[in-house]
Amino acid sequence: MSYELFTSTGKRKYLTLEEQARFIRAATEHERGEVRTFALTLAYSGCRISEALELTADRVDLSAGELIFRTLKQRGQTVYRAVPCPPELLDALDLVHSLRKVQKTKSRGADVPLWGWGRTQGTKHIWAIMAAAGIAGPHATPKGLRHAFGVRMAQKTRNPRLVQRFMGHKHLETTAIYLDLVGEEARAEVLDAWG
Repeated sequence: MSYELFTSTGKRKYLTLEEQARFIRAATEHERGEVRTFALTLAYSGCRISEALELTADRVDLSAGELIFRTLKQRGQTVYRAVPCPPELLDALDLVHSLRKVQKTKSRGADVPLWGWGRTQGTKHIWAIMAAAGIAGPHATPKGLRHAFGVRMAQKTRNPRLVQRFMGHKHLETTAIYLDLVGEEARAEVLDAWG
């Protein structure tokens, strides 16, 4: 078992594909546009909550379809990574945050953070959406969304370097936890086929 994706009591720390879909649906239905875009950014990009909160208008590349995050946990290095995102997220970011207008200014929006709250408030927003989606447990967190992204990318791409790049991991060993889980889920599918 890949212990980093499970608690010490064996509880999952990541959302399943079905839970991800419920979270995205609940986020899309949220009444506040900026909460919607925040939650969807975490779900679709796999970024850390602090990486999302420091995202500025100039780092949303609408033409390339990417969000550019300053990668945290790089110990003194400044590293940026581009994460492709679905058009519906980019359209929502543009609509709610007036990105095209802001990006036409002299600073291109480098001085315009997308969200004006801190980690605590951001976490509360995610918890509220998790509750609205009927998701509870140790995986109902911003980190649960990040882990879900990692699991999904590992399942879809089967490319450890690509997953490493999108997650912003410095070491491939960190990314390996997602690939280990893919192996476990593949074994479970084989066992189900014989059941």
